[in-house]
Amino acid sequence: MTKKIAIIGLGGVGGYFGFKITQKTRDTKDVKISFVAREKTFEAVRDHGLTLLSPENSGAAVRPDSLFSIIPEMEPQDLILICVKAFDLEQVCEALKTKVEPDTVVLPLMNGVDIYDRVRNQLETGAVLPSCVYVASHIKEKGVIEHQGKPGRIILGKDPREHRQDTDWVVDFLADCGIDVAFKADVFPDIWTKFYFIASFGLISSRYDQPMGAVCEEPALRERAMAIMKEIGQIAANRGIALPQNITGLTFQKAAAFPYHTPTSLQLDIRSKKASNELDLFAGAIVRYGGELGIPVPETEKIYREIQEIMNN
Repeated sequence: MTKKIAIIGLGGVGGYFGFKITQKTRDTKDVKISFVAREKTFEAVRDHGLTLLSPENSGAAVRPDSLFSIIPEMEPQDLILICVKAFDLEQVCEALKTKVEPDTVVLPLMNGVDIYDRVRNQLETGAVLPSCVYVASHIKEKGVIEHQGKPGRIILGKDPREHRQDTDWVVDFLADCGIDVAFKADVFPDIWTKFYFIASFGLISSRYDQPMGAVCEEPALRERAMAIMKEIGQIAANRGIALPQNITGLTFQKAAAFPYHTPTSLQLDIRSKKASNELDLFAGAIVRYGGELGIPVPETEKIYREIQEIMNN
């Protein structure tokens, strides 16, 4: 029986994993790959295929079995990788409602601790696998993805609401495609551990327009980052998320391993006053969870307002 696999969004994440999946399965008759991409990316892939520039790859561009510019044109799928920006998630899930069947598996490969909840609020059918993804890739130009560093890695877990459905085949399929994938029954500690890092450093670097090295080394910035980390840790503990005992030290060690002048993606977006950014994904999620759980998050609320003022001036 043919498996239908769709990758929605061909940015750094979707382009990287979409390329690897398509390259590995292009001579396989029992797998059908579909891409969904927006206007200019759609045109580039339609005309030239999808290219990955990576130490892992020396091959030519790949082409999916089907290419769509909008989700409604796509048929129902067995596996759907959602690789869009967080601010597009609800719109994408709304369009997917008729494409997700009882046996469909949805795998969101996105940053954020609230992604699973947001997808599940929209999609009542199928299985949604919470995940954590690591890949250093970006769009070099439309239809061309550049990847550096270690191979991309996906850590995924079971759907907390849907234990009956067989999703083991997804892990096997991704591994067969040459993807570094790991299964954990409870993946939420990994998701929150990554968030602990990207949210705290993203918010501080954006507020002061300072690189990651400065957040590590300048006492005032480091202190504010630690205050945000503490609030994230309190929320995680209340939700029963088991973070590493020394997570704060580990997080600063991770950041210090980057070159001193490395900016964060949110910092670049705030600097350019890009309206569509990850501010709400980071600060907004902390504030919402804090409100729901009755946990004060004054440091996050304060920096949320400060960054909003920067955007409005």
